[in-house]
Amino acid sequence: MNRIAGKKVEKKKKRTAKNKKKKKKKFSFGKFLFKLIVLAAFIFGVAFGYKVYENGGGLKAVVATVLRQDLREERDTINILIMGVSDDISAKLTDTIILCSYNPNSQRASMLSIPRDTFVGKKKENAKGSDKINAMYSISAQRSMETVSLITGKEVNYFVIINNQALIDIVDIIGGVDFDVPIDMDYDDDIQDLHIHLTHGMQRIDGEKAEQLLRFRHNNDGSSYPSEYGDNDYGRMKTQRAFIKEVVKQTLNIKNLPKWKKLLDSIYANIITNVERETIMAYIPYAVEFNTENIDTQQLPGVSEKANEVWFYFHDKEKTKKLIEVMDKRLNGLDVIIPENLIIDESKRTNTNSTTNTTKTTNSTNTTNTTNLTNKNVTNTNTKNTTNNKTSNNTVKKEVSNKIKK
Repeated sequence: MNRIAGKKVEKKKKRTAKNKKKKKKKFSFGKFLFKLIVLAAFIFGVAFGYKVYENGGGLKAVVATVLRQDLREERDTINILIMGVSDDISAKLTDTIILCSYNPNSQRASMLSIPRDTFVGKKKENAKGSDKINAMYSISAQRSMETVSLITGKEVNYFVIINNQALIDIVDIIGGVDFDVPIDMDYDDDIQDLHIHLTHGMQRIDGEKAEQLLRFRHNNDGSSYPSEYGDNDYGRMKTQRAFIKEVVKQTLNIKNLPKWKKLLDSIYANIITNVERETIMAYIPYAVEFNTENIDTQQLPGVSEKANEVWFYFHDKEKTKKLIEVMDKRLNGLDVIIPENLIIDESKRTNTNSTTNTTKTTNSTNTTNTTNLTNKNVTNTNTKNTTNNKTSNNTVKKEVSNKIKK
């Protein structure tokens, strides 16, 4: 009996030892795998952390590391010509022309609106519709860039052509944009299938409303933006710059970072551009820390006048040169002030114009408080300029006219 009991005990011990070996083997493999994963994660974490450290640390460095960008490589100021075209008209013209510049080192940016009617022909006497800058795109985007370079003196190497759908998609992807619509907008154009119906005030602008907002010039009854804001095209350009600034601000919101890939995919699906994705990716890490208050928004200096029975916008070469110089200094981080005489802003002009001279002008009442002088009874020496002139100072008008003739 004792012998039998002993054998049973021995067998039990052997089974227990076997089970322990099996358990030991399983545990050893799991432990090894776990250690391997931890080690890999540790190595990756150290490598990622070191790369972030090399990139300078912070959110910018994290984004740069994720996008495999090296912040130690110097990025130059980038100049991009943004051109908006409408799909609902047969003519190949640009409705919107804005030269955008961004300096990642100073974290400053600028937007310069160029009126679509800007004269780019050789002689005013032979001026025709095709001498407007918006017609340059019908030749090529390259020609548009070259023309803007000639006007501004800035080197423009990149362009982006945005159509209606691209605009709608961009705004919808970021969830809309909070924007203060400056006036009630009520306009219908059945030919273009364009219907604009927006109310004044702060509201959430989706893609469809964004198209209405940025294409508005005047209402069905002919009324437009108030003169102190800038009527018709001037007002539209001012609204466009303000809205683009808000789009940038809300796109750079940290909550929208996960949407950037989808945003880029949508942008490249609906735009024409010579900007490579790699170029955009190189600037994204800098953009995440950008403050939209550091954007200068201006309009090309000049006046609207008729030439050969066609309305044109004639830019002031001297003022344009001075404005670009000041804007470039600010772009490079210098805190210089843009002289008010270079700013095409009706409210600014009202504050800076001399009231002494304007009150003496015959039959032009209230000229000290308005900048949209439309009185047909102004002195004969100025009758050619008053219809579409944006300044109430006769001395200024003569100086500008003389510069154009030169």
